[in-house]
Parts: sequence; C-alpha cells; structure tokens
Amino acid sequence: MTKGTTCRAGGKTTHIACRRCGRHSFHVQKRRCAFCGFGETSKMRHYNWVREKK
Repeated sequence: MTKGTTCRAGGKTTHIACRRCGRHSFHVQKRRCAFCGFGETSKMRHYNWVREKK
C-alpha cells in the first residue's frame, strides 16, 4: 500500500485546446480562451506589453 491520497491524483481539466488559435488555453468553465480571447470577443486578443520591445 502506498502513502498519501493516491485516489485524488487526477484533477479536473481547466483548459482545453482552443478552436480559433489551437493553443491549450480555452477555459472550460469560463468558455473563453486566455490567449486569443475566443468566446468573449470577435477580434483577436492583442496587447503591446506582451512582446519584448527592441
């Protein structure tokens, strides 16, 4: 027998693959992609502070 609560090893899935951008960022309960904003807006989510400036 092992120590610890092995029956609680698996958890609920928070994010799945997004239909628009394909990244593993679509929140199942919020129904919104954290990367591209799919489900909340028709435009792509974009911020200037995301990428490093040269």
